Amino acid sequence: MTDERSYLDRLVDEATLESYLETHLGSAESVTITRHDEGHSNETLFLEWDDQEFVLRRPPAGKTAESAHDVLREYRTIDALQDTDVPVPKTVLSCDDTSVIGSEFYVMVLEEGDVLRDEEPDRFAAPEHRSRIGRELVDSLAEIHSVEYEAVGLADFGRPEGFTERQVNRWQQQLEWAFEVTRNEREIPELDSIGEWLQANVPTDHEHTLVHGDYKLDNVLFEPGTPPTLGAIFDWELSTLGDPLTDLGWMLLFWHDEGDPDPAMPDLMSTFMKRDGYPTRDELVNRYERHTGIEFQNRRFYQVLAAYKMAGLGEMFFRRYLEGNSADSLYPQMEEGVPKLAEQTLAIIEGDQEL
Repeated sequence: MTDERSYLDRLVDEATLESYLETHLGSAESVTITRHDEGHSNETLFLEWDDQEFVLRRPPAGKTAESAHDVLREYRTIDALQDTDVPVPKTVLSCDDTSVIGSEFYVMVLEEGDVLRDEEPDRFAAPEHRSRIGRELVDSLAEIHSVEYEAVGLADFGRPEGFTERQVNRWQQQLEWAFEVTRNEREIPELDSIGEWLQANVPTDHEHTLVHGDYKLDNVLFEPGTPPTLGAIFDWELSTLGDPLTDLGWMLLFWHDEGDPDPAMPDLMSTFMKRDGYPTRDELVNRYERHTGIEFQNRRFYQVLAAYKMAGLGEMFFRRYLEGNSADSLYPQMEEGVPKLAEQTLAIIEGDQEL
């Protein structure tokens, strides 16, 4: 495991960053920078600038897979959505000068509230609040997919035609990148079979919308107080123009119903959503269809694609751990987590298990 302090030093030269930020934020007598250990892709740093609180986002240290960790793409999306009904943090600045901290980065205002990652806050522990959490989550996804992306300056943000097929190809490539290192530890032949099934079953026609790319319960923040109100959506690094059902399938991968098997990656896949009051996956799908007018066709494909993508991410995490390029305590768990997820995904294909 990489030492936390030494890894933070690799992420940011504090003196150089302070000098750069002074030109944008003004001088500060007190500056504190800490690393957030809950994010598992791009790095999240908390920045206290006197009495102001910000978040700095940058790629992880070391070599990364091609097209992954694009923080300036993330910034562009959040900045474009500032005046829409999609709840996003307030942007501050972006920087493409890699001499400042060794990579591109951006800064946004720190939002106050709770992220429901491992558990629900006590104030939400009632059926009516749990029901609203599900409604807020799926309604905000519907807002993303309803954005007039040309009007907010994102007309050139992607190539929605053929998006889903490219997703399959992309995640096969991401897995191959990870396998360059991880196959020396163990091989996962199930992922080859899953990739072949996806290639054979990819839908050729789909809606064209703005997509988040990583939309799930622990990538949104609920404001303080009750009833639950979704105040901000985070982690837009994979956002583009494409197939909205890829977002829906991804969100459902991380939603646990009563009777589901134990999660393959328990630190990423919580189970508290099976408690009384939370909507089922079917109820979430029905609400999404009503709000968007988009039917969730080819559901099995999108469930399998979501799990395949998670396996790809997990394997990339494991490579970064093996190369000493992360201080994330989650990454070594992928040695067993990815093979288990691959087994569960094959069961979906064969009709023995639903996600």
